[in-house]
Amino acid sequence: MTDQTLAQASDIAVWATMVVLTLAMLAFAAHLAVTGTRVRDRSSDATAEGSAGSVASEGSADDAGAVAVLAPEEAEPPAPSRRWGIIGLQLTWLATFGLIAGVALRGLSVGRAPLGNMYEFAIVAVMFTLIVYSAWSLRQDRLWLGLFITLPATLILAAAKLSWYTEASQLMPSLNSIWLVIHVTVATLSVALFTIGCALALLYLAKDRAEAKGEVPNWLAALPSAPSLERITYGLHIVAFPLWTFTLIAGAIWAEQAWGRYWGWDPKEVWTFVIWVVYAAYLHARATSGWTARKATWLAVAGFGCIIVNYAVVNVFFVGWHSYSGL
Repeated sequence: MTDQTLAQASDIAVWATMVVLTLAMLAFAAHLAVTGTRVRDRSSDATAEGSAGSVASEGSADDAGAVAVLAPEEAEPPAPSRRWGIIGLQLTWLATFGLIAGVALRGLSVGRAPLGNMYEFAIVAVMFTLIVYSAWSLRQDRLWLGLFITLPATLILAAAKLSWYTEASQLMPSLNSIWLVIHVTVATLSVALFTIGCALALLYLAKDRAEAKGEVPNWLAALPSAPSLERITYGLHIVAFPLWTFTLIAGAIWAEQAWGRYWGWDPKEVWTFVIWVVYAAYLHARATSGWTARKATWLAVAGFGCIIVNYAVVNVFFVGWHSYSGL
């Protein structure tokens, strides 16, 4: 039996989460604008002071002393305000709790793990994305990343509600297995980490290109240096890749129990393996001296592109053993 009251409460919680995420997104955007402007101003001041110092060194010692006496002592520029970033993070935590409630209510409404169709997979993946980012921000300053997490999270939830939504219902008989919880939960966590990894990869590529051209816009100036972004990107994929490997192996074990074979070249199986190959190629290229970090990072972006194809195209338009979209 399905409890429609709890199902409707879940829908309301997801819609409310989208509203709060939109407010968080605006706050994070303001944080980037303020921080980037301050960073650019401080860099300009440092450049100006360096030029003044070189001019003074060319004159006599008495002239330099006179300049030092006449020039007013300037205080150190204040550090960029973190107020908008903190507000954004607080709103993100509120959205995270709201989505956790939405996922829990969805599960309670049908008396099972909410992992049985595209809509449920999407909201659980976004939930893990927000949990990982919010918890990560408690350990390290990641306010600069907030806009690039809340934006895709909001877009995915909007797609889930508008295009992939499925009424709360019971599972197909073939999905009634403990492997549903194991296999799909790890898959959603992997996708959450890959989502954050793709955001970081794109930021690294943008920052690296801007630094190479010598034209860094304010919003990029608020981010860490390109090498730092690249290292964070690589570290996150190091964590996500073994989880996706487990997803692939767990799926094969479940397939053997459900259908009597480990591998059947089903479209979903093939694309899951393609994703694994692309991310393996990224990690290998990153460790190979013949590849630049920039070229290797493009493979990480391609891997996330394969995830999008696997989820939004294969699930909808390809017929196979894994046709569980619910649409």
